[in-house]
Amino acid sequence: MESSAPSSATPSRSSTPNPASRFTSQQHTAEDLLKQQTVGLVHLSDFRKRRVEALEQKEREAQEKAAGRSGTSTPRDGEAEARPPKKKRKPAKKGALSFGLDEEEDGDTTGTSAAATPRSSTPDGRASKATTPGAEDSDEAVVVKKRLGPNAKVGAAPKVMTKSALIREAQTRELLRKEYLSIQESVKATEIMLPFVFYDGSNIPGGVCKVKKGDYIWLFLDRARKVGAETGGGGGDKSRREWARVGVDDLMLVRGEIIIPHHYEFYYFIVNKTLGFNGPLFPFSAQPTSTTPATSTPSTPSGLTTHEQLSRANATKKKASAPSAADAELEGYRDDATLTKVVDRRWYERNKHIYPASIWEEFDPGKDYSKGVRKDTEGNAFFFSS
Repeated sequence: MESSAPSSATPSRSSTPNPASRFTSQQHTAEDLLKQQTVGLVHLSDFRKRRVEALEQKEREAQEKAAGRSGTSTPRDGEAEARPPKKKRKPAKKGALSFGLDEEEDGDTTGTSAAATPRSSTPDGRASKATTPGAEDSDEAVVVKKRLGPNAKVGAAPKVMTKSALIREAQTRELLRKEYLSIQESVKATEIMLPFVFYDGSNIPGGVCKVKKGDYIWLFLDRARKVGAETGGGGGDKSRREWARVGVDDLMLVRGEIIIPHHYEFYYFIVNKTLGFNGPLFPFSAQPTSTTPATSTPSTPSGLTTHEQLSRANATKKKASAPSAADAELEGYRDDATLTKVVDRRWYERNKHIYPASIWEEFDPGKDYSKGVRKDTEGNAFFFSS
């Protein structure tokens, strides 16, 4: 009975693991390797050499472990492991823009980049293929540098903006500006004929007024008022006295069905080609014509005295009432007189609710009359036959 009982002195088959071993590292550190290689007393130089080898070995093991490799062998005492030769890094050249490089420098750069340096061995210990400068299947890609220069496809060469070029450009711009202003003044000095009628519910023959393209609307109304004072506007002596007493502010110019304000020039409507309900308000040319004077201010003939000049001016004023053969060549001489109406403002205020005064509109430069819908005072749209 006593022999069958296990003795406390005999060890058990399975030994209980030490709890302290669970928290200790199972891998050898650089210090452990150094202790294994340096047993006993050694020289200081040998100790330093072994410590460097231990540190390098741990670095290689860490790199191989990161790359997924396994099975590292620990070198024995006094045995140094073969280390791969370190590859020197070439300093990267920063890209620089240059337009004036010498051909020799380009040749040296191209030759250096095109030639491949053969390598006998790789860091893994495997022999690599020797590459020749003319090999097509080269491991290293050959970078061909292109020289920067002017684009040959551009037709116009860029101008050099020097001080003299800027002065010449400013002089040309000033010359063109003066030329345009001279043409504009000559166009404004061109005379036109404007037939008109007096309107007070019916068309009363008025006459023809000669004005310039640069004149204001109120100047035309003043001349029309004088024509009414001379002819009477179809009402006899009483009508003449009324036209003589009326002021320019009491008159209105209705072109088509648009009331033209007094402060506008004829040239404004001509050069902008302003459209009305039935086309351009004043369809005259904005360019010099055959009747355009050479200069905006007429020159005084030489050899004339002051008395002769005044007598000629009086004779010209007397002849101005009857159209001459030269007036027939002016623009607007054969226009329809009913398109231009001279209306008394007081009559318009009394009858602006009656057709056709009810559809007259005052000119608005921001409105497009060619696309507008014409309506009466109650908002009903008109239907016109084309």
